Amino acid sequence: MLSIIIPVYNEFGNLQTLYGRLNSTLPEQVEFIFVNDGSTDDSLNLIKSLARDDDRVRYINFSRNFGHQLAVMAGLDHCNGEAAVIIDADLQDPPEIISEMIEKWRSGYEVVYAQRVKRKGETWWKRWTAKWFYRILKRLTDIDIPLDTGDFRLIDRKIIDLLKEMPEKHKFLRGQIAWLGFNQTKITYERDERGWGEPGYSFAKSFRLAIDGITSFSALPLKLLTLFGFICAIVAFLVMVYALYSKYAWEDTVPGWASLMTSVLFLGGVQMIGLGIVGEYLSRVHDNVRRRPDYVIREKNFD
Repeated sequence: MLSIIIPVYNEFGNLQTLYGRLNSTLPEQVEFIFVNDGSTDDSLNLIKSLARDDDRVRYINFSRNFGHQLAVMAGLDHCNGEAAVIIDADLQDPPEIISEMIEKWRSGYEVVYAQRVKRKGETWWKRWTAKWFYRILKRLTDIDIPLDTGDFRLIDRKIIDLLKEMPEKHKFLRGQIAWLGFNQTKITYERDERGWGEPGYSFAKSFRLAIDGITSFSALPLKLLTLFGFICAIVAFLVMVYALYSKYAWEDTVPGWASLMTSVLFLGGVQMIGLGIVGEYLSRVHDNVRRRPDYVIREKNFD
């Protein structure tokens, strides 16, 4: 059996179309797991209606919005399939290519990810930031995270079980799946425009996901901070030597108010940036130590 994991946040206008397209392209032995991530529109009622008409439809309703990555993880926690496909409900990822994913999975691959070659209906800013985020992340980490890929992919049951054993609270699933290894391959596709509604990922959410990706798979920001600290210390020492030499050798004391203020403000800014970077890592340690549940389920239609 195949599990289809569908995170939902205010996708009322897309769900019926998505369900129809999935039904027309998938085999009978499939379960649909809709995870309602605190939607404020009528998405939940539509999902319940689908569940009444089709006993393959299962749903999980969160007590509030916990975020896309945790919605996906909730679906993986509760799925029963030999493999699972993760697909968003916004109709940007075409369900018709899932059959190609299944073929590659049956040929021996444990992960089949979809790589975007074109992104329709997105602003140049969105395309530009997405492009450079993936390339910067690839440079910062030792993990080979595929470029221009989201969470749209098929993963084998062994991958699902291993993901469930990873305890980190700040999920970055595409990175975690790449870290696990196994036989992975890609299929390419053109990403469509959003079918209805507004994107669930605002700039702030996208930025937070980027921070999660970098801090989850790279200690390079901390290493760069340490290196920058040494450079600043060397520069400060040279300035001190110059100041002492000017005073006692040349007997020429320069008032230096501007240079002093510049140095103080520069070093203060570096320290604040450093504290922010360290704080990001410490906050993740703190979240993991608290051991709160990743998400809270209000209701579901299965045991």
